Amino acid sequence: MKRSILITGCSSGIGYDAAHGMRAAGWRVFAACRREEDCARLKAEGFESPRIDYSDEASLETGLAEVLAATGGTLDALFNNGAYACPGAAEDLPRGALREIFEANVFGWHDLTRRVIPVMRAQGHGRIVNCSSVLGLVAAPWRAAYVSTKYALEGLTDTLRIEMRDTPIKVILIEPGPVTSKIRMKSIAHFERWIDWQNSPRRAQYEASLLKRLYESRGPDKFELPPSAVTAKLLRALTAANPAPRYYVTTPTYLMGALRRLLPSRTLDWLIAKG
Repeated sequence: MKRSILITGCSSGIGYDAAHGMRAAGWRVFAACRREEDCARLKAEGFESPRIDYSDEASLETGLAEVLAATGGTLDALFNNGAYACPGAAEDLPRGALREIFEANVFGWHDLTRRVIPVMRAQGHGRIVNCSSVLGLVAAPWRAAYVSTKYALEGLTDTLRIEMRDTPIKVILIEPGPVTSKIRMKSIAHFERWIDWQNSPRRAQYEASLLKRLYESRGPDKFELPPSAVTAKLLRALTAANPAPRYYVTTPTYLMGALRRLLPSRTLDWLIAKG
């Protein structure tokens, strides 16, 4: 029997590439998307594609039930991936913006993970892989909402990994830096909904920096890699006899991981602020 994996956030970017890459590696892939139209598109590409929206608790139940019905009640791996960003200065983030992004980027991941653990316990094996970020290791200006969710995810995942040591379930983090995706483009709607930058004391900084980054297409970021680089680490995390607790992807993640360990906080703050 083929090994099975449920991947979330498969409409584009990392999730989409992971779905194709894992299928090419011989896995039975359940490529979940938040929107029905994206599920339909992936079904047309030959995938089984349940609708799973982390912000919609009912969809977690029905989406996982669809997967388990198809497999006879088993699931070898879960790749939590779907997430979004809400750019803006920390002082300009309303409570509602943080509440919504935590629902999608943290609480939904935790909920789905908790639903999968009993399945993996019963079958005697399983791997849970969470896609974090270099921004789960270090902070960056204008990204407080996203950074805070990734910091929370890192804490949840590390704790779960330690607690699962007495079980056959492996818990793993992947931490990409700049990877080709639509996250910047998709973040614009959240920025426009929540951030009143025109009345911010940082209006001049928005105009000089963030607005240009959001609305102007500038080509790939420095050190940017294609999403296939994440898929390669995902495959390693799922097939290694003894997987590492975390896998870095891209030069900035390796660099920031090292600098966080070596530098005093003030020095690291200065370097990040300098860009």
